[in-house]
Amino acid sequence: MSKPAEEQPATKVVTPQSLVTEEEVKAALRLDKGSDALLKSWSMVDFTKKGDNFACVVSSVQVQYSLNQENMEVVYIAKLNPCRHVKEFEEMTCIMFRKESEFYLNLVPELNSVLTEVGQKALRFPKCFHGCMDKNKEVILLEDLRPQGYQMFDRRRGLDVAHITLILKELGRLHASSRLLQAKTPDQDLVVTHDFLVPDIVADESMGFRDVFLRQLDQSIDLLERFGGYERSIAWVKSLKLEFAKLMKKHLGRSKYNVVCHGDCWNNNVLFRYNDDGEPFEVMLLDLQINRLSSPATDLIYLMYTSLNGEVRIPNLNTFLDTYYDTFNTVMEAAGMDMIFTRSELLKEFRSMNVIGAIYAMIVVPFMLLEPEDTPDFNKAENMEELLMEVKEKTLEAIDKYPLMKPRFLSVFDEMMDLGLIP
Repeated sequence: MSKPAEEQPATKVVTPQSLVTEEEVKAALRLDKGSDALLKSWSMVDFTKKGDNFACVVSSVQVQYSLNQENMEVVYIAKLNPCRHVKEFEEMTCIMFRKESEFYLNLVPELNSVLTEVGQKALRFPKCFHGCMDKNKEVILLEDLRPQGYQMFDRRRGLDVAHITLILKELGRLHASSRLLQAKTPDQDLVVTHDFLVPDIVADESMGFRDVFLRQLDQSIDLLERFGGYERSIAWVKSLKLEFAKLMKKHLGRSKYNVVCHGDCWNNNVLFRYNDDGEPFEVMLLDLQINRLSSPATDLIYLMYTSLNGEVRIPNLNTFLDTYYDTFNTVMEAAGMDMIFTRSELLKEFRSMNVIGAIYAMIVVPFMLLEPEDTPDFNKAENMEELLMEVKEKTLEAIDKYPLMKPRFLSVFDEMMDLGLIP
């Protein structure tokens, strides 16, 4: 016989932080500190601001342990399933966590191995100590980079030459290392042993991103109409909507220059370390949830059009591509391998992706320029429609509120018109 209604136990509310278990903390501690480390206690400590992360919840695990009769403490960064209970997000979230976990735990060690074999330094990614891929309970525990001085650059300012140069060099090393790894098994594609590289949640229409992106293009039309004087751009964006699925599959799929790509390399997915003069001297790449095997230009175009102001991107583009090329080539030469493209071929490949750069800018830039207090709370949205409506309302409200938005947004369309991409 069932209990009376008043005696039924309350349904436990599942939060992202509640997904972390003691067994997972022990597993991370073991991999990090060795089997002799004994867990004494642990607790979850939130530290991120609204707007810092979008596809997951990021928190931290504060761990007290003993080793060799000494009491010690360590902190792990926890990437957690956001527990949004939004149907459209569930399958996509599962794939994203698997892609990132396997990238860190399986692929990065192989990439670092081929680099060190030819006298090159290991890639600049945080150490990963644990990954749980149980559906709707995904957890990734990573090294905490804050004690080393790494911090996020303000996404609203736009990266300057010093910051973008560090990122481009590291992307060049990542991309080149994947060519070295592929050369180890010339008759077997990397996706055979690393099949997580195949699902592309951006290009795959079944993942739900298509509707999100199309709504963002509609929002861009609203913004252009509000600014005025961009009728050609409005007509162009409307034409992109009709070809959207075809464009994404064409440009984000396999190419003749296939490399392992970060997939989501923008301002908030990198951290920097600074010297005493406030100048950046080291970078760390993060958030590999959209990694793919594709053209290196997909990473370069995404970075350039989401994270740079036009006044930095346009006059320095050739220099930026040269920086990337030189770093890529340094790795290839160390391995005694031929470069996979010339400088002119790299520029051509980059320019062939311009339309994708513009699409990325329309999707990301208006949102990333919002102040933290105006950023929609992804974790409180009950459905995709509600979330997208809030994004649109906040963005349109921000036009007059935030002076950075208009020039950053319009510079992309001015550039596309100058290039002849917008008729």
